[in-house]
Amino acid sequence: MNKSVCCVALLLSGFTSGVFAESSKIQIDAGKFQMGCSQGDNDCESDEGISGGIAVDVPAFLIDKHEVTVAEYQVCIEAGNCQRPKDHKRNQYCNLGAEGRGNHPINCVDWQQALDFCRAKGGRLPFEAEWEKAARANTLTRYPWGQEVSCKQAILDDGKTMGSVPNEPDGCGEDRTWPIGSHAENAYGLHDMHGNAGEWTMNWYAKNGLERYANGDLIGPDQGRQRVVRGGSWDENKAYLRSSFRNVKPPVSGRSVYGSIGFRCAYDVK
Repeated sequence: MNKSVCCVALLLSGFTSGVFAESSKIQIDAGKFQMGCSQGDNDCESDEGISGGIAVDVPAFLIDKHEVTVAEYQVCIEAGNCQRPKDHKRNQYCNLGAEGRGNHPINCVDWQQALDFCRAKGGRLPFEAEWEKAARANTLTRYPWGQEVSCKQAILDDGKTMGSVPNEPDGCGEDRTWPIGSHAENAYGLHDMHGNAGEWTMNWYAKNGLERYANGDLIGPDQGRQRVVRGGSWDENKAYLRSSFRNVKPPVSGRSVYGSIGFRCAYDVK
């Protein structure tokens, strides 16, 4: 059997059986955490709440260790469970179809495309409060490693790091995403929660979202105009990578290209 055909067959078998997915999940235990504006963070916007955050109680859940990769998403397409998103032929920053990017995060995906993938794995997208709890990893600072971020910790546009693309600091000088897991995991064992690709969450955006979550409503409004995107990305500056920053995008890209957005899946604890 052709090696590539063999590997795709194995991936498809693992995907549909759940074996492939199980090895990459991390359980986050139930409990409260401080969500929102970190103490001493002067970059917080009004929808990030009060300085020092607000206590939000989150039930136990599972979340993917890594952002979903191009190779994993391609398996879902081949299985007939996922639609093909915008690809490298459409835009140079889209990873699907780009040579050598199988282990990069899938990007240029609409919200429903991300959700369909997660449902095919028996999961869903993370709720916004789940995402922040996982990203903070029991920390109270702007980032899980402290008050500042650079290309030593995450893939971003830090305004100074250059690489293979002349005069281009996006993606730490590469002007694209990096392979998943290129930097150290956080204290919960999760990679790329900050930078590389921004990540879709389940929630519609609400300016008072944190208040709703603190009152026990982790789902938030049942309709809206924009979905919440978390974590910042390869072409965004350090303020966008803060643990509390709430980005928003319409769930359907339309004529736009969401080259900065990918996702990871979450799962209920059974």
